[in-house]
Amino acid sequence: MANEARPCPCDIGDRFDYGGRGQEVQVGHIKAYVCKPSGSTDKAVIVIHDIFGWQLPNTRYIADMLTTNGYIAICPDFFVGQEAWKPSNDWASFNDWVKTRDAGKIDKEVDVVLKYLKDQCGAKKIGVIGFCWGGAAVQHLMLKNPHLKTGVSIYGVISRFEDKHTLLHPTFFIFGEKDDIIPLEQVTLLEQKLKQNCKVDYEVKIYPGQTHGFVHRKREDINPQDKPYIEEGRKDMINWLNKYI
Repeated sequence: MANEARPCPCDIGDRFDYGGRGQEVQVGHIKAYVCKPSGSTDKAVIVIHDIFGWQLPNTRYIADMLTTNGYIAICPDFFVGQEAWKPSNDWASFNDWVKTRDAGKIDKEVDVVLKYLKDQCGAKKIGVIGFCWGGAAVQHLMLKNPHLKTGVSIYGVISRFEDKHTLLHPTFFIFGEKDDIIPLEQVTLLEQKLKQNCKVDYEVKIYPGQTHGFVHRKREDINPQDKPYIEEGRKDMINWLNKYI
């Protein structure tokens, strides 16, 4: 984390002015944003939001991007009605706030979402992606959920599961070189541990000069110097999903 006054500089980036192509639905005990491609498909991706919650336009933009690539995309409210973090909140209170939202305790919600995707959407092959808090949740799911095909952890907070590396499914890890939240030493250690313990396919990729949030929280038109890496990160994410779903 950055410092005690600002323990998580997750407000880096731009809020997209984006309405979304999908719709909000009730899935069991939680709400979710769902977008489906025009043609029929049995492939789906669960999108796990960052600390700013399931309604952040940026995250819905990525969900819709998945749909244009042929996937049913669903972004559930993994905070289960609890308030998402706001940029106006006092960062000094962040650690207490995040303790009540554990990325390693979403299994009940994931089971409900998987049932919905299979029963209501006809999905048979399901993957998962996640950003920051959601990236940590992806790592958790890749360690234990047998029903998912693959995962992409996008600047997931490694320290949440730093002692666990026996992944069940192929997993792609995306990091920014200049991420204040996830130091490169942590990324190097993750690579070493995966090499020693992981029996499935994985990849760890660091994008030059990029800060936290670059894949979904930076706009290409405002950050032209970052545009190639934003596009590369998104393309790599899609290519990984295409390979394993």
